[in-house]
Amino acid sequence: MTRKSFPEIDLAIHSLSHDGRGIATVNGKTTFVHGAMIGETVKCKIIHQHRRYNEGVTTHIIVAAPGRVTPACPHFGVCGGCSMQHINMREQIQFKQQTLLEQLHHFGKVAPENLLPPLTGQTWGYRRKARLGVRYVIKKDKLLVGFREKFSNYLADIQQCLVLDPRVGTRITALADLISRLSQYEHIAQIEVATGDELTALVFRHLTPLPEEDRVKLREFGKVTGLHLYLQPNPPESITQLWPENNKERLRYTLPDYNLSLQFHPLDFTQINAEMNLLMIKQALQLLSPTSEDSILDLFCGLGNFTLPIAKYAQQVTGVEGSDTMIKRAEENAQYNHMTNTKFYSANLMEPPVGASWMQEKYNKILLDPPRSGAKEIIAHFSRFSAKKIVYISCNPATLARDAGELVYTHGYKLRHAGVMNMFPHTSHIEAMALFEK
Repeated sequence: MTRKSFPEIDLAIHSLSHDGRGIATVNGKTTFVHGAMIGETVKCKIIHQHRRYNEGVTTHIIVAAPGRVTPACPHFGVCGGCSMQHINMREQIQFKQQTLLEQLHHFGKVAPENLLPPLTGQTWGYRRKARLGVRYVIKKDKLLVGFREKFSNYLADIQQCLVLDPRVGTRITALADLISRLSQYEHIAQIEVATGDELTALVFRHLTPLPEEDRVKLREFGKVTGLHLYLQPNPPESITQLWPENNKERLRYTLPDYNLSLQFHPLDFTQINAEMNLLMIKQALQLLSPTSEDSILDLFCGLGNFTLPIAKYAQQVTGVEGSDTMIKRAEENAQYNHMTNTKFYSANLMEPPVGASWMQEKYNKILLDPPRSGAKEIIAHFSRFSAKKIVYISCNPATLARDAGELVYTHGYKLRHAGVMNMFPHTSHIEAMALFEK
């Protein structure tokens, strides 16, 4: 790869890549163009030349596509997030649906019998979890809080974030001002954001101990804003609650359709989009259709986000997760909600323990929500469970497609339904759900 200055060139965009970049062909060589749409003619500045392809960025729109819109965020193009704000929402969703179908065909050699309607919700202020970088920039004599710049490891100079929950997204400048007033401002590395239905927590990662004068300023910020503040020393140790000093290190979100309330620690994994989570659970249960005669296995169960709603209808639900901490949280949530028909086990599902007691049981239905790497290791053992129905929730359509091929061609399932969930509007990130039946 070479890095040097290249002239601008005019390009005709004929398709989109799976990460949302425009694709043009120049002298038989593919060029990926950031900020371009299908059907557009753009001026493009080449920023990287590789042996087999080039990368460029749109500098001017010569002929605009009908679906192009003006990005709402003033930091679009500088901040590295939300790279699809220039595409209207209808076409964003169409792009995600098409990408899912192409991945299923390419990696799994399968196609769903039915395409589920896309699940959609609010497109701004939806993000409840985030990691904000913190850095003092000497050349600017300014402390920055936010996300990385596009094409760079530097932090973008932003004043707000429109996709973050407004309780944090509107306070980017206030957070930068707060940290710049600390004596140890150069040693605050990042801020973890976690938001529940009522409360928002900020976890400040600090590389050196904070003196009491800095702690006082942080506490005062918490009092004024109502935000819960935590400290996390470096190297990472148990975080401590700084404000309020009630030691109740739990946030919560509710699932009103099931009369459930789930509690979580600020550093626990939770779905970042609360509205979409409600829609996702509802659709999963519709596809799984649990009854009082069902014994159901919930793999990668986390803190019980799917386990407990399923348990409202099933005879028995077994949740399995690789994290001891999350299993403890799931058990706490079951007890908190007075659920008695759930069992939880901690197990590394990338290396399924064949001798484990839960592996010896029969389950007539399975729900799984694996990480981006997918679930091929545990799927290899699905024949022992005798499940007639599987609902697969995915944050990576490529590994969903790979696993779908395994379920169809090795285990004899049919891919009945598949569809996308717009969990991350304005980004190329795709969440999907699929139903497999024997």
